[in-house]
Amino acid sequence: MPANATPSHARRRALQQLAALAAGGVGLGLAACSREDAQAPGKAAAGGAPAVIRQAGDKVRFKYPDNPSFDLVYLADQLGYFDGSNTRPDYIGKVAAPQIIPLVGTGEIDFGSRMVPLVISAFASGADIQVVAAGGETLEAAPHMKYFVRKDSGIRQPKDLEGKTIGFNSFGACAEFVTKTFLRQKGVDVSKINFVVIPDDQAEQTLATGNTDLAIIHAPYSGRADHAPNLVRLWSDYDLDRGLGGMAPYSAHGKFIREHPEAVRDVVTALAKAANWVNANPEDARKLVSQRIKLDLQYVDRYAYVKDLVITEPPIQYYIDVLEREGKLARGKVAAHQIYTNAFNPYASGGAAPAKA
Repeated sequence: MPANATPSHARRRALQQLAALAAGGVGLGLAACSREDAQAPGKAAAGGAPAVIRQAGDKVRFKYPDNPSFDLVYLADQLGYFDGSNTRPDYIGKVAAPQIIPLVGTGEIDFGSRMVPLVISAFASGADIQVVAAGGETLEAAPHMKYFVRKDSGIRQPKDLEGKTIGFNSFGACAEFVTKTFLRQKGVDVSKINFVVIPDDQAEQTLATGNTDLAIIHAPYSGRADHAPNLVRLWSDYDLDRGLGGMAPYSAHGKFIREHPEAVRDVVTALAKAANWVNANPEDARKLVSQRIKLDLQYVDRYAYVKDLVITEPPIQYYIDVLEREGKLARGKVAAHQIYTNAFNPYASGGAAPAKA
């Protein structure tokens, strides 16, 4: 180590070297920017506001929550994937999960990662928001969320949940709609179930103490419940719908998209690199997350991500259909193509270096 290098600087350089070596085998390519790519389609581009012209070297800082979670923004930052760009995260402190999309919709924060139905509902209500990158991919070995009960609860079948209390991290997201869809398919009267909001990092303890009867817990905290001797896992979202409802994408505020298109491209590029790195190095990713959230490594569940974070329509349409069926969205009010754009993803069109916006 050079004499003037600090331990944190050395650690950062080591992480960057690790990421560079790992990413070398992932085969990331860069895609050309077409005229259509120059702006985000749909609502986020509707204002027609000109892009902000920045001098070389100016830094654009995007406001982002600083939450204890498995999140690509933190990993991309830690691995140095924002280096070489003019864009950096500005962490504004912890933000409760149910508030993330509403705050992105108003511009209080510039980016946020939450489930598709929340974005659809916000968009339908007039929020200036659009999905700009795909997120997690549910695999059998890496579910988005898991369902736990106490071993002595007697709950083993969906019908057993009538009259019981289910804890999940927020209304209006995957835990509510994927679960209700599954339970109705199994003949359960969901009106006889009490649903309450419990943060993921508290869900295991709340279940163990008898305050809930079933806990739906997202990674990385679901791993701790898997190791709890008095709990048993019933299902994962992979068991319920093979992961169709498990994509937690990254959304951005429309004004930020219009004013800082190159910064959006920087963010999406960094997130895609980090996502592919996590897929190629799941154990190294778990170690970094363990350090961040101060959770013993054996309890940290892994994540998997959509390759290159390229958005496809089926996970969007899935939730449009669910929201319409639940009476939360007027039929035909929102089309899937309005909710998302791949215009800022340099990997979306297959391989060449991106042009400057």
